Amino acid sequence: MAERTILITGCSSGIGLDAARTLSARGWRVLATCRAETDCERLRGEGLESFRLDYEDPASIAAAMEEVTTRTGGRLDALFNNGAYAIPGAAEDIPTDALRTIFEANFFGWHDLTRRVIPLMRAQGGGRIVQCSSVLGMAALKWRGAYIATKFALEGMTDALRMEMADTGIRIILIEPGPITTEFRTNSARQFERWVDWEASPRAAQYRDTLRPRLYATKDKPDPFELPASAVTRKLIHALESPRPRPRYYVTTATWLMAGLRRVLPTALFDRIAGRV
Repeated sequence: MAERTILITGCSSGIGLDAARTLSARGWRVLATCRAETDCERLRGEGLESFRLDYEDPASIAAAMEEVTTRTGGRLDALFNNGAYAIPGAAEDIPTDALRTIFEANFFGWHDLTRRVIPLMRAQGGGRIVQCSSVLGMAALKWRGAYIATKFALEGMTDALRMEMADTGIRIILIEPGPITTEFRTNSARQFERWVDWEASPRAAQYRDTLRPRLYATKDKPDPFELPASAVTRKLIHALESPRPRPRYYVTTATWLMAGLRRVLPTALFDRIAGRV
């Protein structure tokens, strides 16, 4: 079998890093990108092909695609769009500029990269584009509105793209993780500090008593629903290598549970249950 090549974003840690290492070990040629050049240097030290791609920097997306074309001669078998962050806080306290920024990182950059990849795959007669979404792309929870908005947008765009690409040989696939062991919460805390003036909010007491303790808590015991990044990679492997990949892959019990509740419960009842999380 000819060597297969995949472009993976967000490879500095967590899901992207585990996917890059595992697929490389399985014989894939992995082009592992990161936002920061220092992380790329670290991955190159491991023997991975790595270069910079930052979803918030359109010039870096264009440069990365030039790098892909140069390295592969224009062939790319798969793209794994991965890497996103959250801005915790009540929707009324998230500045509109914060929403513009997070959409650039979690949605617009993904769309830009995907549009650049599609012509390569169309020319070669097929390929697979896998989007790393979230349980929060199908069900909403309090304090997570900015992130949820980007993931709902991603899910809708991906569903439309899947139908549009049905006659091209390009398969469009969603992976929907729940709680995964990553640096996600640490990164979220930094974004919270950057954007949310919680002390000036009418919800200051809720921030002080509820959100901030959870955001900055040190885990003394694992979340019962949390799985390692390798759980996502297992779904990714099936999405990439199965002759008949599924359009959606759920990861973690929480994802299955929330998806089921969202389908069967009236909105008011779902809101009461989800509002306690």
